[in-house]
Amino acid sequence: MSWIVTGGAGYIGSHVVRALADAGLTPVILDDLSSGVASFVPEGVAFVQGSILDRALVEKTLRDHDAEGVIHVAGYKYAGVSVQRPLHTYAQNVEGTRVILEAMDAAGVANIVFSSSAAVFGTPDTALVVEDTAKRPASPYGESKLIGEWLLRDQAIATADSDAPLRHTSLRYFNVVGSADPTVYDVSPHNLFPIVFEKLIAGETPRINGDDYDTEDGTNVRDYVHVGDIAAAHVAAAKRLAGGEPIEAAYNLGSGDGLSVKQIMDAVARVTGIDFAPEIGPRRPGDPDRIVATGELAARDLDWKMRYTVDEMVRTGWEARQAAS
Repeated sequence: MSWIVTGGAGYIGSHVVRALADAGLTPVILDDLSSGVASFVPEGVAFVQGSILDRALVEKTLRDHDAEGVIHVAGYKYAGVSVQRPLHTYAQNVEGTRVILEAMDAAGVANIVFSSSAAVFGTPDTALVVEDTAKRPASPYGESKLIGEWLLRDQAIATADSDAPLRHTSLRYFNVVGSADPTVYDVSPHNLFPIVFEKLIAGETPRINGDDYDTEDGTNVRDYVHVGDIAAAHVAAAKRLAGGEPIEAAYNLGSGDGLSVKQIMDAVARVTGIDFAPEIGPRRPGDPDRIVATGELAARDLDWKMRYTVDEMVRTGWEARQAAS
């Protein structure tokens, strides 16, 4: 039996694929390569190129590879850009999830791990986010991820008395960084680490957006979690589903304390050996001082923990990006 990893040729998905294989499970990648990278597909792993919107292809992939479950990582992940492209975001993230669930139902596949997002919380009233913190997504991206969670919930209710009742969980996280494989790096043009790395490679100075926040050093604080830890949590969730063990509908994969942008910049300078003083730009509208999630439930059920220091996060990401040059 296998686990189908949608978006398995992407930065996060390809790490999930490697973690599955390392755990003795059989991953199968389904990816249309719209943002995935063909070279991220490990040798020997089955790869189906196509869209999650292709209902027939999704069902055929599930049947052909005797799928035990799906780890659904594919999606349009750019929160800021989603404001300009809401229809595209909803098509990929909402309709794509609906199609996967429909194909799973037809193929009798009952387990799904959904890669959700801390964007479902929007700008919460509390600096420390827990699973039941109010959901107020501030972008079409965040809304689409929350709707995805609703789809899983509703399909589980609808299939509760069937031969294959849906078992599911959603994993929410903020900023995924680093690399657990030197051949895989973050290719997003919108994430902090690749933005800073590309600036340094080009001989330019990275920028901090605002240094007057109500935090210890004046720069805003967020969760930064290593991609290797994120991948391990997906695999632990898949195993728990397949084993019929109790599982929560959603888990926050958070650090509990967070890191400031200045701390990240200081670590980048230390690790790369490039001495720079970041430029200070204006605040981004609506950017809160601090948002950090706890990971207590995930630690209890999914062996979630922060296994990497900030310097290790930077080092692994920088080395993977350098190897690609």
